[in-house]
Amino acid sequence: MKLKSILICFFGTLFSMQAQTSVKPSLPENSGSVSGKVIDKKSNEALSYVNIVLKEENKVITGGITSDKGTFSLKNLALKKYTLEVQFIGYKTVSKIISLTSEEKNINLNTISLEEDAIQLKGLEIVAERSTIEQKIDRKVINVGKDLTTAGATASEIMNNIPSVNVDQDGKISLRGNENVRVLVDGRPSNIDAAQLLKQIPSASIKKIELITNPSAKYNPEGMSGIINIVLHKNANDGFNASVNTGLTFAKTPKISNSINMNYRTGKVNFFSTYGNNFGKKFNEGHIARLDDNSNQLFDIVNDNKSHLFKIGMDYYINDKNTLSVYTNQNKLVGDGIVDVSILYPNSSQNLLQNSKYFTNNTDGTYNLAFKHLTKKEGETLDLEINNSIYSQGQNAYFQTIFNNPSIPTSSYMDNLGQKRKNYTVNLDYVNPLNKNSKLELGAESRIVRTENNYITSNSSLSNSNYTYDLDIYSAYATFGQKFKKIGYQLGSRFESYRVNAKLNGATAYKDDYITMYPSASITYSPTDKNQFQISYSRRVDRPSLEQTMPIRKFSTPRVTSIGNPELQPQFTNSVELNYTKTIAKGTFSTGVFVRSIHSEINQILYPDPQNQDKQIMSFGNFSSNTAYGFEGSLNYRINNWWDIQPAIDFSNIRQKGLVSVLNPSTNSFDFVSKEVNAAAFNARFNSNFKATKSLRFLLFGFYRSGVDGVQFNGKEMYKIDAGGRYSFLKDKATLSVRVNDIFDTMKAGFDGLNPYPQVGQFTWESQSVFVGFNYMFGAGKNRSLQRKQRDNNTKQDGGGLF
Repeated sequence: MKLKSILICFFGTLFSMQAQTSVKPSLPENSGSVSGKVIDKKSNEALSYVNIVLKEENKVITGGITSDKGTFSLKNLALKKYTLEVQFIGYKTVSKIISLTSEEKNINLNTISLEEDAIQLKGLEIVAERSTIEQKIDRKVINVGKDLTTAGATASEIMNNIPSVNVDQDGKISLRGNENVRVLVDGRPSNIDAAQLLKQIPSASIKKIELITNPSAKYNPEGMSGIINIVLHKNANDGFNASVNTGLTFAKTPKISNSINMNYRTGKVNFFSTYGNNFGKKFNEGHIARLDDNSNQLFDIVNDNKSHLFKIGMDYYINDKNTLSVYTNQNKLVGDGIVDVSILYPNSSQNLLQNSKYFTNNTDGTYNLAFKHLTKKEGETLDLEINNSIYSQGQNAYFQTIFNNPSIPTSSYMDNLGQKRKNYTVNLDYVNPLNKNSKLELGAESRIVRTENNYITSNSSLSNSNYTYDLDIYSAYATFGQKFKKIGYQLGSRFESYRVNAKLNGATAYKDDYITMYPSASITYSPTDKNQFQISYSRRVDRPSLEQTMPIRKFSTPRVTSIGNPELQPQFTNSVELNYTKTIAKGTFSTGVFVRSIHSEINQILYPDPQNQDKQIMSFGNFSSNTAYGFEGSLNYRINNWWDIQPAIDFSNIRQKGLVSVLNPSTNSFDFVSKEVNAAAFNARFNSNFKATKSLRFLLFGFYRSGVDGVQFNGKEMYKIDAGGRYSFLKDKATLSVRVNDIFDTMKAGFDGLNPYPQVGQFTWESQSVFVGFNYMFGAGKNRSLQRKQRDNNTKQDGGGLF
């Protein structure tokens, strides 16, 4: 089977399934159509997602994929003679000669039977050579190919290759220029901080990444800029199947990553598991210059982390109507961190060095039980899901400060930080297609979060603390949608009761209790099979996280201490966006614009320490109401049979208003003053794939991020160029990949700011590196019918709540 034909027809008919209706649209007089149904020859079951390729003189003209019922229809065809090929992994390709004439414009091929091919590679989940992007009705789906998995060892390293997504040097992720994004794995939340989680997920374990920028009411409303859902590989083929991945990153020191994906399916039971790990030291350097006293802070940071990600589960197919699934995710991170901070003054006798050592041990366990029931009515489903997640962290930190002045003795102290978090979720979803054009969805969810944080210090100027943060959320939603010939719409609303109770040393630090509504609406218009417009609206919320509210130090240097703000208020966002997708002969083009109204936006702030104005406190605060807007565009285009490109751009602008700390010369003290800026950000990516031979491919990737002005600091521009190649051998069972990241070593995180002190600085990391990866797939199973695609997939596309 030719990968070229599959990819072209896939892009060329991304929305062909939407045309499978019983009402036949009128066709131009000089055009025709071809339709039919594809089934398995042995079982007579309909085959969904089968590739239909239409050729003229061995040149691909158009194509499509079959619907869930196995049907297909190709329309608006010139009256000519064609060859139609029906292609599906694990089956022999069927070819038919089609002749459309003025006398016979519309040809129905009726039933096409596919026969299993014993020669084809069976039972393995084939990873595409290049990543593809699907624009679905409510999300953008990036199907991760080998070009992305060779971008780096972890999810964090490949995210910067995704349109509209950015990851900074600290691992913080943003979508459309905003860090208020909800990150899910297999549709479920994690207790682990998103930046840390992305560094623990091996890139080879990722099947696809979903960007849901304006979610409907059936999803939890957290995340101003939307949801990023990372879907891990999960095979469901008969027999035993596995893929092994190993990678080595060469930078200052080598870093190792490994992963293995396995499944064994027999009869009604499917067992699946994934294991991945990452080892190696990571280096960061930086400096901050204070212009008011001509001092410099120099940072030398080394993190030696060992992370493990393990997933194991089972699907039990009770019968064709009922499925029971259980799985557990286990994450473990053991890390040693060394942070050396030197502060240099014009008078060298004031110089000092702080040596900090952090010893961290994090564990997170998620336990999930799901039951899916299909009624006799086609499309009617009931899903029950119970999820429990337990997270614990222990951190011992040692701080030693050495002064250059012999008269000042060396000082030292120790900190101990312990965290425990428990998250209990029960979710119920019901989907009822009222008729062929209408669908009703109902759901309810209960979410209970309990956290406890203990801080013990030997520093006499600090005090021990106990901080608890308890959260209770009860919600219910309803959505109703209708789809007509060219227009579809969906209306919905989510009602939510939210209670939070935070206590510091037994006394109430923050308390809130409210009931609110989160409406959503969307309209889709498809004037043709190759053009789609969508406009949508949603109301969302960003609640303060535990890290943002916890009044306990997260890190400390001689000049900066980071603590949370327990009095943070939630921020609410009303968002409207318009998207357009067009399928062209050699690819797909998509673009969109969005506008947001933000109330009480949460942002990071920096202000002088009231106890010592030479030091600064880094915390969080609520800015006043803001507005944001932006646009994005991406193209998947195959120039010829050996070269394809994927350019993407996005722009966002946020009008920010907030309070900054400004020195009052008359009183020689700091006052909070209102400041407003237009924070504009522009990003551009260009991915190019070259096919040298059937087995050898090369890729070139470029990235540019503009400078961004902020209320507190202004960020500098960043850019880089990557290059790589991959070679497939052993009948495509094995792949060797090499990628050189940041060839010219240009990725630097620079910034400047005036308040509370005039400062400039820059941080660097091991952006320039060489990644070498090896992948091998093996197995003896047989590819099953893809009719079970939805229930075999961990992500419930039609469900609510947590997906």
